[in-house]
Amino acid sequence: MPDFTTLIADSQEGIARIRLNRPDKANSLDEAMWREIGDAFRWADATPEVRVVVLSGNGRHFCSGIDLMMLAGVQQAIKDECQGRAAEKLRGMILQLQECLSSLERCRKPVLAAIHGACVGAGLDMVAAADLRYCTASAHFSIKEIDIGMVADVGSLQRLPKLVAPGLVREWAYTGRKIKAPEAAACGLVNQVFESDEAMESGVLDIARQIAGKSPLSVRGTKEMLNYTRDHSVSDGLAAIATWNAAMLVSQDIQTALMAAMSKQTPVFRD
Repeated sequence: MPDFTTLIADSQEGIARIRLNRPDKANSLDEAMWREIGDAFRWADATPEVRVVVLSGNGRHFCSGIDLMMLAGVQQAIKDECQGRAAEKLRGMILQLQECLSSLERCRKPVLAAIHGACVGAGLDMVAAADLRYCTASAHFSIKEIDIGMVADVGSLQRLPKLVAPGLVREWAYTGRKIKAPEAAACGLVNQVFESDEAMESGVLDIARQIAGKSPLSVRGTKEMLNYTRDHSVSDGLAAIATWNAAMLVSQDIQTALMAAMSKQTPVFRD
């Protein structure tokens, strides 16, 4: 496991837990946290023993967005006497930040986000790249970038219209208004609302255990096909799953599942 300064990570019984750990800064994303998020999810992807990931935040809030000190330093970081070259540097920086959050989506293991308190700006960009989202009754969300005079650029505008009604996303993006937990659940942004942090932790871990008990190869294939189908036509999706199963239906996991079903036992799959 990589060494982290802004995250806490551990893994047991197939479940990796990754926690944002800048509680004194409301888990705002500084340069180190951006980098470490990418490292953490690449580690989870590459580690066979990890079957599912639970993402959460320490402290009062899940994530308050990008660290404003980092944002304030952007102009100095891209400074160049040539305006075109400065713009090219800024574009490269934005692409790097996008890649950090896309690591959640590219991780072959399902990512479950457990959200409490504020989840705004880059925090919402982050959880939009997760597979499943859960929150507490006190949680709230917002596309906050409009309030600092910029366009959200690391995933919300691209992923949220695939999760909820596009008209709602436009309203949130144009106004920057607060989306409270009941609305987030009603529109499908989150799967479930829990009354407390403790109830959410217990409930999300229970779901993670259910996923971890399934065939890892099948879970990884299901995520791959769901992501592919989201971005392609039905016809393309059907062709892709036909190709996938032409290769994967010979896996040992199918025999393991069938034998367990016949003997009425719980199947045990290899990582």
